[in-house]
Amino acid sequence: MQLGMIGLGRMGGNIVRRLMRNQHDCVVFDADPQAVAQIHKEGAHSATSIKNLVEQLAKPRAVWVMLPAGEITENTITQLATHLEDGDVIIDGGNTNFKDDVRRAQTLKVKGIAYIDVGTSGGVWGLERGYCMMIGGDREAVTRLDPIFRTLAPGIGTIELTHGRDPAQSTAEQGYLYTGPAGSGHFVKMVHNGIEYGLMQAYAEGLDILKGVSQEIIPAERRYDLNLADITELWRRGSVVSSWLLDLSAIALAEDPELKAFTGYVDDSGEGRWTIMAAIEEAVPTDVLSAALYTRFRSRQDHTFAEKLLSAMRKQFGGHQESHKG
Repeated sequence: MQLGMIGLGRMGGNIVRRLMRNQHDCVVFDADPQAVAQIHKEGAHSATSIKNLVEQLAKPRAVWVMLPAGEITENTITQLATHLEDGDVIIDGGNTNFKDDVRRAQTLKVKGIAYIDVGTSGGVWGLERGYCMMIGGDREAVTRLDPIFRTLAPGIGTIELTHGRDPAQSTAEQGYLYTGPAGSGHFVKMVHNGIEYGLMQAYAEGLDILKGVSQEIIPAERRYDLNLADITELWRRGSVVSSWLLDLSAIALAEDPELKAFTGYVDDSGEGRWTIMAAIEEAVPTDVLSAALYTRFRSRQDHTFAEKLLSAMRKQFGGHQESHKG
């Protein structure tokens, strides 16, 4: 199947690579000519502009926009829409606010252009592991593009099927799911990232306690010099707290036991804030998720080992670099 891709960053480039590995045809564009040239060498068709990308696609066209949420995505979709026609599809795979999806879908529908919002989880590991996708928008367009989503998804793999579920009734076991109308995909991904904040915070605080027990303020008979790299590796095997985030913590600690490469300055990319805003709107108490978000704010003023671990986890799953060295 053919797909246009705008944005060849950490995830966009690897999405194209995973599609090409499975015989899909990709036309790519990025503001960075070097990024385009690199993917072109690997087999993609390169475009010199958004207009040129659209010209190379067969009708009905499908174009995936994989850019940071906000003005750059908004402007790109607006420009892209001027070159598309009735029956074409725009996919936003970034971390857009779901309210923007609702507005865009309504605007594009007038022009006959379908809009799909894809909450995409997988980070820099997606090329090999696949991407977990939460998909909202025009259902007919989503069905037509199913070969794209099925290729990008992880598939059932080695994960045991859930007792009592019939996998024939849903694509969830494959790692992708149509969640409903426009905005629902990004809404589910937003809450997913809010939960991610809480899970990361729990690991970070727990490991900070394990590290802190070696301090001189602790009585000598209860002072332990614990190997955190070994403990996280241990917990990966048979523990009820095992998870991919724990796997990534183990990798980070194996590479840098004291996390000396990190200051503990922890960014947030927006979804955590939006999750709390949605909770307020729904009057849902979110004590843990709120506290996790506020910890990230505080980390920009005062850093702890826990915050270094949060920063290390972000680098492991998403390739995020600390934006400030405090």
